[in-house]
Order: sequence, then C-alpha cells, then structure tokens
Amino acid sequence: MRGADLLVQTLAAAGVTRIFSLSGNQIMPVYDACLDAGIKITHVRHEAAAVFMADAWAQLTGKLGVALVTAAPGFANAVGALYTAMGSESPVLLLSGDSPVAQDGMGAFQELDQLAVSRALTKRGFRPISADVIGEEAALAIKVATSGRPGPVHMALPFDVLNADTAEPLPVPEAYVRTRHPLCAKSAASIAAAIADADRPVIITGPALNRTRAGDLIVDLQSLTGAPVLSLESPRGLGDPSLGNLKGAFAKADLIVSLGKAIDFTIGFGGTAFEPSAKWMVVDADADALDRARKNLGDKLQYAIIADPDDAAETIANQTGHGDHSDWRKTVADHVQHRASAKPVSGITAEDVAASIQKHMDANTVAIIDGGECGQWAQAGINAPARLINGPAGAIGGCLCYAVAAKQARPDSQVIAVMGDGTAGFHFAEFETAVRENAPLVVVIANDGRWNAEHEIQLRDYGPNRMIGCELSDARYDQAVAGLGGHGEYVTDKADLDAAIARALASGKTACVNVQIEGQPAPNAGSH
Repeated sequence: MRGADLLVQTLAAAGVTRIFSLSGNQIMPVYDACLDAGIKITHVRHEAAAVFMADAWAQLTGKLGVALVTAAPGFANAVGALYTAMGSESPVLLLSGDSPVAQDGMGAFQELDQLAVSRALTKRGFRPISADVIGEEAALAIKVATSGRPGPVHMALPFDVLNADTAEPLPVPEAYVRTRHPLCAKSAASIAAAIADADRPVIITGPALNRTRAGDLIVDLQSLTGAPVLSLESPRGLGDPSLGNLKGAFAKADLIVSLGKAIDFTIGFGGTAFEPSAKWMVVDADADALDRARKNLGDKLQYAIIADPDDAAETIANQTGHGDHSDWRKTVADHVQHRASAKPVSGITAEDVAASIQKHMDANTVAIIDGGECGQWAQAGINAPARLINGPAGAIGGCLCYAVAAKQARPDSQVIAVMGDGTAGFHFAEFETAVRENAPLVVVIANDGRWNAEHEIQLRDYGPNRMIGCELSDARYDQAVAGLGGHGEYVTDKADLDAAIARALASGKTACVNVQIEGQPAPNAGSH
C-alpha cells in the first residue's frame, strides 16, 4: 500500500470518521485513500474554515478533529485558525500537503518549511521522510494532540512519501491512545480537605473542562464538593459577560482551586481582583503552566500539581468529608447571574436578539456565539445545553464554520448560531458548504452596519469627529443565502423577530436571519 493508505488507515483505526478539507494537488492521494477507509470528507471553501470545523468537531465529540489542506499557500491560509484551537485546548490534527522530500533544497514547487511556520501555534510538528514511518508519526501526532493539555498538532505530508509503497503494519492501538496523568489519592484528599475547611472556596476550570465538554463531571464536582465551579473560556476572563459580576465573587473567595485554568491575564494574573489572603491550589497537565502559576501567585500558591484536570475533578469529587457551602454557592450564583441591561433605543438591540434566540432553545440545542459587542450580549443572554464561543484566543470569524461542524457532529441537535455582520464577512462562503452538505441550521446575523467594538473604542477614546474605517454596508445577507439555496429572513422590527427565527428553524434548510440592530456597547463596555 501507499504511504497515503497507511496514514488514512491509521486515522481510521484511531476513530477518525470525518475530515474537513479543501482539495489541492498534493493531497489527492489522501483523498483517494479515504474512499477505501470509509472516512467522509467535508469539502470547505477556505482552508481556515477546515481548521475551525475540526476545532468544533473536537469540542462537541470529544474526539480528534482533523483538517486537511494542500501545500504552502493552502497551509498558510489554515495557520491562523490554529491559534484559536490552541486557546480553546482542542485536540486538532492539521494535515498539509508538502513538496517531495527528494526535492528538498532544490526549489520545488511550493517548497516551504511548514513546521517552522506552525511551531508557535501547535504542540508539535511532524514531517515523515518515508512511507514506512508515516503511520508511526501519525499515531504519535494523535497521542500528542489528545494528551496533557489538549491542542493542535501539525503534520506536513511530502508528496513522494504519500505515493511511495510501504509494507509497514498499522501502529498498535497503544501508539495513539491518550497518555493519562492521574491525580494521586493523597493530593486529591488534600485538595478536598482544603475545600471542606475553607469558608468561601471556588473551583475554576479551563476551556477543556467546561459544561459542554465535561458535562455531568462539572455538575458532580460542584454537587459533591459543595464549592461553586466556574468555567473560564472567554478572553475577557473576569469580565466574561456569561459570568456576570464574577469579580465581586472572587473578591470574597478565600480558596481558589484551579483545574486546568491558566493563571494568566484573563484572571488578572491572580492579583488584585482576588482577596489578598486567598490561597491557591493549581492542577494542570502542563509543567509550563505550573511554572507560570508559581511566578504569578508567589506565596499564595499552596499546591502546584501535574495531573489531568478531568481526572483530578473526578478524583476530588469522589473524596469524602465535603463541607456545606450552600450559602456561599448562592452568593456566587447571585454574582454570576447579574446582568447589565442595554440602554433603551428605538431599534432592535443585540440584547433583544439574544433574548429571542433563547426562546427557541430546546434540550438538544447547540448554540454557537461569535462576534464583538453583539457576541458579548449573546454570551450574556443565551444559555444552551451545548455552547461554543470563540474561546480564549479572542479571534472572531469561525462562527459559521463551527455551526456546520456542529450539525455534522450532532445531526439530531438543533443548531443556532449568532454573529455580527463583521464576523459574517470572514467565512460567508461556507453558507454554500452548509447548503451543499444539507445542513439545516440557523445563523442569526446581528447587523449594525459597522465594526461596533472598534466604533465604540473610537467614540470613547477619540470622539465623534474621529471616526474612521469601521463602517460596513446594510448588505442583504439573507438574500445572498437564499441565492445559494438556503432560507433567508430579513428583520427590521422587533415584533417580527421571534416569528422570523421560528420560520428559519421550520424551513429545514440552512437559514440566515438578517436582523438590523442598533449598535450598542457590550455589557462590560470599556473592555475589548
């Protein structure tokens, strides 16, 4: 068999059933191999979209997400989305075509040191130099992506290696299975005892341990320890609109247990936002993250332990002798549920859009939220059983890509996405992908005709006479989607909003609800 066959069969053996890809000459052997392995290909319209889709797939399935793009320019298009996957701690494997090994250094067509380019945006990079090692290196890439702190891995695929014959067998299952780092019973007991003894403990988790990805584990952790559990996955951290007045709660906490949450800028480096005498315990699979915790927390850090956060959560929850923190949990819940209200305006607001979408949530809905100011209102106002946002990286643009992958990852779920008109411009062509893939989903575009976050910064910092470069048109995105074969709705009156979303859901098509809104500052205005 060819190197391409060994690669694809290794992916299939590891549980890969779908690859998100944009075609190109150098990766045609992989396409051909997918036919025999039964791996489906979702063919996208931009390489970055493939990575965004792989990211969403990983978050919603708990399995590896795989993106496949062609060499140099295709790879370069894909690279930016790796930053988002890294921030979201998503196990993603980016496969890219590459020039032949036999032509290295000769000026081959689209020759590029791809690993040098991707190094800062991935956990590790691979470039197999023979067909005999391609399966082994693919298995290792999968193990690296899924082990420790999950994240993206890149594998460049030389064209001659893909086409070369090999008799090597598939890697053994152990070669690609996640390496686990359990929390020892002694450490779990110490942390559980500290939680029980504290008056106002809080457990914080990173994006890989949120409600969408960890499910009942988070519920059990809170129930069994008695301590409030808060997942931090927004670049705004303490200003996360989903978490209301989180700063007010943290200012009172006397113990913070971090399970995989980086001690970084999102929580003010563990500094003045917290009670100065509060003690910290940090569990992380990444040794570098523990070094950063030591640097930022100093004497406040009581424990810094290497372990997988999900394993740690389960082990801590199963300890006995938990305390009663019911009053404190209610206090934290009151802080978290606090919501600012938009100033009254004559038109529709992003807050109105979020409230209308919330009415259409059911027990099986996946909500996708992206964008600047409108995205913050949506994060504050939309609560869904499963929810994807643009993550700690703070990049916008992936919303529609996430929605397409969400519908394929959970075909029986209702998928509703909301984004601003700025966000809509990044990957609008993926509406064609969604229609072609027969993906019934609803995308609500909150359209204020501008880059509102930047508009608000200019207005606040420079004044109304210094506005430049933030205007957009009143484009009829709904008509464009209808022209692509989807369903379009156009809303200019608040009274029509609920019915328009209902019709979009009932259409059974890829649908766009284009809502003309009045741009307003985000709930936490001043933090962008």
